[in-house]
Amino acid sequence: MAATLKLEIVTPEAMIFSGEVDMVTLSGVEGEMGIMPGHEPVMTQLTAGEVTVRQSGQNLFLAVGDGFVQITATRVNVLTDMAIKADDIDETMAAEAMQRAEARLSQKLSDEESATVHAALVHATTQLHVKRRHKK
Repeated sequence: MAATLKLEIVTPEAMIFSGEVDMVTLSGVEGEMGIMPGHEPVMTQLTAGEVTVRQSGQNLFLAVGDGFVQITATRVNVLTDMAIKADDIDETMAAEAMQRAEARLSQKLSDEESATVHAALVHATTQLHVKRRHKK
């Protein structure tokens, strides 16, 4: 059995993380999952929330949006619409984005506009949650 997993976290814009890790914790539609080397193969939907990456005795925290995760015994591939390292989250900007989205949701919107604004609200809320949990 391998001692590490190859983790890749990809958004439509960029590869956010790629490296060998000891463990990954993420939220799927069926709840939180801890993934270690030798995990059974799984493909599931990823829900917006926090991903914790354990690498060389250190934890890295990321805010992620909805997406998909593919798990094998040696790999974890995450495809998501948003991924930001906790240290890179601007709390002020995320709070402002959340307020703008909440204000827009109170207006009359088309179904498409409503879905876009709701997604922006989820992204901002997730970023704030992760940032506030891991403030230095």
